Amino acid sequence: MSTELLARITASLVDGDPDATLAGTREAIAAGLEPLAIIEGGLVPGMRIVGDKYATGEYFLPNLIVSASGMKQAMALLEPELKARRQELKSAGTVVIGTVRGDIHEIGKSLVATMLAANGFEVHDLGVDVPVEAFVSRAKEAGANLVGLSALLTTTMHGQKDVVEALAKAGLRGRVKVMVGGAPVTKKWADEIGADGWAQDAVAAVDLATRLVAQA
Repeated sequence: MSTELLARITASLVDGDPDATLAGTREAIAAGLEPLAIIEGGLVPGMRIVGDKYATGEYFLPNLIVSASGMKQAMALLEPELKARRQELKSAGTVVIGTVRGDIHEIGKSLVATMLAANGFEVHDLGVDVPVEAFVSRAKEAGANLVGLSALLTTTMHGQKDVVEALAKAGLRGRVKVMVGGAPVTKKWADEIGADGWAQDAVAAVDLATRLVAQA
């Protein structure tokens, strides 16, 4: 029964059916499955398959967004269950992520945040139009080893540089890696501002984050 339930949750993510993902997660909780088992045996495998299909060109951005929405809704159900049982996911790293000041674009950043969470990262999503100081203070508070900076406008890209410099000024660059992304952002820009890496999409961002945390 539990194996079948988990397989259905995985399949619902692969099929891009958030309602089925949510229903399957509710059913699994009601059946007494451990929240960690639902996440690690149902949700994570599903998002990995979706990510692989996106990377090979079989799936496109809308597929990724729909599946990520299902994952996010399911996690919102499971988080109180985890807390009630005093269980914690094994963390792949702690990430503070947000769209830089002056920029209100959300979809790409939220997609990266969801994909990172699906791959075991503890994610602190600060949202959009985030001041430089907020990135620095949350990185300190959370003990982050990675900061992700999104910018979707050429006019806000400089905000990424400001955060890199502020982290250095706060003495955090020794332990905090910085990754950047967004439509106008390039590897050249990342190198220019002293970031540790650049990712062109959410799947690449997970690979990059995993490598950067391993280097920390």
